Amino acid sequence: MTETARPLAVFDLDGTLADTAHRQRYLERRPRDWDAFFAAAPGDPPLAEGVALARAHAEECEVVYLTGRPERCRRDTLDWLAAQGLPAGRLWMRRNDDRRPARRTKLEILRGLARNRTVRVLVDDDELVCRDAERAGFPVVRADWAAPSAELRTAQEREGRT
Repeated sequence: MTETARPLAVFDLDGTLADTAHRQRYLERRPRDWDAFFAAAPGDPPLAEGVALARAHAEECEVVYLTGRPERCRRDTLDWLAAQGLPAGRLWMRRNDDRRPARRTKLEILRGLARNRTVRVLVDDDELVCRDAERAGFPVVRADWAAPSAELRTAQEREGRT
C-alpha cells in the first residue's frame, strides 16, 4: 500500500449523489426503457446530503466515484459531476455488457482499489452493496437520504443495470 497517498472516499451516484426519482417511471414500464432512463440522468437534481459529504471527505481523501451506470454514460456523468461542483475524481463504471449484480461489481472494484490504497469509506444507498462491503472489511456510510425505489433495487440486483 502506498503510505504517502491520501485515503480514498468512494461514492456511489444514483440515490447517493443524484436524485433519480424523476426517471424512475422508465423502470416501471415493461419492458423497462433503459435508454430513456440513462438519457434522463443529466437532469438529476443533486442530493444535498451526499454532495456535502463528498465535499467534506475531499478535504482529507481522494474522492472516487463508483457507479453501476454503463460506460456509455461516461460523458454525461462526468458533465453532471462537474456541474454540481463535486470534487474531481476517478469515475469507475460498469462495462456496457456487464449484467452482474451491483454488489458483485462494486465489491470487485473496491478490493482492487484497496490493493494499493486505503479505502476510508464507501458511501452507497444499496443495502446489499453496503452489507457485502462491510463483510469484506470496508467502512460504510449508508446513503439513506433519498426515497428508496423498489424498481431501481431490482434493476441493480437482478438485472445488473445500474
